[in-house]
Amino acid sequence: MMAAPIESLLNEICESEDPIEELKSLRTAVLATPVSGLRQAVSGARLEIIFGLLNTNDKEQIEVCVEILSRVLQALEPIQLAQNYKTALQSGLNHPNDSVKVLTLTQMGRVAGHAEGVYQMLNSAEILCDVIECISVERIAVAKEAIAALSKLSNTKAGLDVLFHSDLLNKMKDVMLTSDIIRYRVYELIVEVSTVSPVSLGYCANSGLISQMLEELTGDDVLVRATAIEMVTNLAQSQHGRQYLAQQGIMDKISNMIIAAESDPFSSLYLPGLVKFFGSLAIMDSPQQVCEKYPVFLEVVFSMAMNLDPTLTPVALDTLGVLGNTVEGKQVLQKTGEKFTSVLKRISKVAADGATELRVRCLEALAQLLTLPVEQQTDDLLLLTESWFNCLSSQPMLMIRNISTQPFPELHCSALRIFTAVGRQPWAQQLMMDTPGFLEWVMDRSVGTGKEVKDCKFELVGALLSSSSAQEIFGAHNYLKLKTYLNEGPYYINAVSSVITEGAD
Repeated sequence: MMAAPIESLLNEICESEDPIEELKSLRTAVLATPVSGLRQAVSGARLEIIFGLLNTNDKEQIEVCVEILSRVLQALEPIQLAQNYKTALQSGLNHPNDSVKVLTLTQMGRVAGHAEGVYQMLNSAEILCDVIECISVERIAVAKEAIAALSKLSNTKAGLDVLFHSDLLNKMKDVMLTSDIIRYRVYELIVEVSTVSPVSLGYCANSGLISQMLEELTGDDVLVRATAIEMVTNLAQSQHGRQYLAQQGIMDKISNMIIAAESDPFSSLYLPGLVKFFGSLAIMDSPQQVCEKYPVFLEVVFSMAMNLDPTLTPVALDTLGVLGNTVEGKQVLQKTGEKFTSVLKRISKVAADGATELRVRCLEALAQLLTLPVEQQTDDLLLLTESWFNCLSSQPMLMIRNISTQPFPELHCSALRIFTAVGRQPWAQQLMMDTPGFLEWVMDRSVGTGKEVKDCKFELVGALLSSSSAQEIFGAHNYLKLKTYLNEGPYYINAVSSVITEGAD
């Protein structure tokens, strides 16, 4: 239905010397037309008009043209883009305006991800060179789109051949010479391509770029080193990536870097990255194997948790939380005995009286450490979580409840999450039952306002009821009240109390 107005607006734009108003009208019409309608409304020749109007210094005109094309090009199949608009797309890649580059690269990404379109793209080395050049554009949004488009090429063997077995590899290496930042953008592309499959990793490894990146782990510039560690951690997200790193001796190298960090005054800049590397390795493979093979990992995490450093401590807390959220991780931590008990007490103390942001991190870590889903509950593990809970203070129930009554929603919710974490475990349910007024406090809807707090309380009640021991421990009366609370939902308002309150006014 909108095809006629769009057609007539394009005619008006053709005839106008200063078409900005007509372009704005076209933008309105295009945005109001469903994508399916646009397919019939815009003919190939007509789009050249809009592409042509990008060749101006008028920023407003460029902006309106980009908005029109962003919408209209979505209506075209990627193969149509590749066949009919190759010249226009290439001009877009070389346009001085970054928003034009982003538009063009987004469309190139669509072509690269299309089974037929990708071959059209691979046949144009000049366009691919321009896409690689876009990685060196200062604006990160342009580089990100270029990296995304090029990484899609790696889904096909033909794409890998063109990227790594042609002059394009030299083009990438030339672009890397621009600066440290640009070099790492190319590494980002290489890591993305490597994670696709063992075959794509092979191409990247043979190019020499991965070994070049790995050498930067021990470079003199600590900021470059920190970025290299981040890249290597991303490479380790795939199993074939981890196997490759192990073959290259990188795990041992990073372990040695942790040991050496102790005497490096700048280690706080890269030590968090080293810890995150082993933390993610432990979760993906085996906490026990990683902690046994690289004992320095856990030692440094404990040390970071104990020495309240604003840069290092949050990373240690997150790592302990992620590790301790798994059964195997819990057992590894428990094996360290008094070392971990000391860490727990330290975390608990900071949770009670530290700076607010750090308190929240401590509470979140404790919630992960104390979580034990019903299906994982064995006598040994229940004893373990109970002993950890009792380490927190002489009266842990009171301590956590006190935190949850403070006027900071984030603290309130984080404390509630600890009760939720232990709420499925019979020993904790018994503690709650034995703590005077605790269940009444849980079900008192006037305690804690705000959506997030109400959601956290609702989650806690759900956790208490999800355990088969709940009815026996809480008794029929309390169990029924908890069920009623759950059925009423998180935002229920007692109508009777509302009426009474209004009457009192």
